[in-house]
Amino acid sequence: MKGKHLTIRTRRAISGYLFIMPFILGFLCFLLYPLINSFWMSLCDVGISPQGYSNTFAGLANYKRALTIDPQFNQMLLTEIGRMASHAIAILVVSFMIALLLNQEFKGRALVRAIFFLPVILSSGVLVGLETNNTLMSGLQDMISESSPFRLSDGLMDILRLTGIGGGVLDVVFDLVGEVTDIVMASGIQIVIFLTGLQNIPVSLYEAADVEGCTKWESFWKITFPMISPLMLVNIIYTIIDFFMKTDSDVITKIHDTMVLQMNYGFASAMSWIYFAVAVAMIGVSALIISKGVVQSYE
Repeated sequence: MKGKHLTIRTRRAISGYLFIMPFILGFLCFLLYPLINSFWMSLCDVGISPQGYSNTFAGLANYKRALTIDPQFNQMLLTEIGRMASHAIAILVVSFMIALLLNQEFKGRALVRAIFFLPVILSSGVLVGLETNNTLMSGLQDMISESSPFRLSDGLMDILRLTGIGGGVLDVVFDLVGEVTDIVMASGIQIVIFLTGLQNIPVSLYEAADVEGCTKWESFWKITFPMISPLMLVNIIYTIIDFFMKTDSDVITKIHDTMVLQMNYGFASAMSWIYFAVAVAMIGVSALIISKGVVQSYE
């Protein structure tokens, strides 16, 4: 009887928690202890011996070393933040535009949708080898790089740089153009999310807008964008997390080398927690900015 008095929002919340319950249980059973142990290691000098390892409390020494002493970590971190900002915006724009195109009625639409999602399916195979400079794929990667049509724009890029018009902006644009393949490859999940939202918009809204004399442009800004705007928040959070988890990141490489090659677990743990804190901060800032401009509910 009580269930009949639950609101739609409450029912959706319960359904959502039930859906993510396997992850919550998995996190509590398998990830919580390693996470706590990693944080404790970041506050210690970790000694390695044949009998195991020992932790000697060192306070914030590892964090101070990472932020104030290490000559590379700060620069790598700032570079990653800048790349994340530009790539996240580009991925959102590209995925939204592709989703709009794939939502149209045309022959072979299912095949085209599969093609755009194909990089996500193949991301554990050849594409990852090319993306992460796998030595086994280096020959094929060189062939692709040499035959890339974007190499033909080098002369144009040099000419524009010589004009001095918006040098910093041009560098960002050129970097994005040079990495257009990576951007499209990273847009598969976002395209699916946007496409799902577009298909859930009632057709009657567009029919009513046509009756009122609205143009396609006006319908886009008055109907499509407001209705799809909550998914902007979902996609930006997913995009930021996905970017910071990429194994070809210089920061991830440095953390890996510090842990595996130098066997300095305390310093590596500190850098990992700093990297994690930066990712959470970027998610919080992005969510705060985007949440002010989205429609929070369709009801």
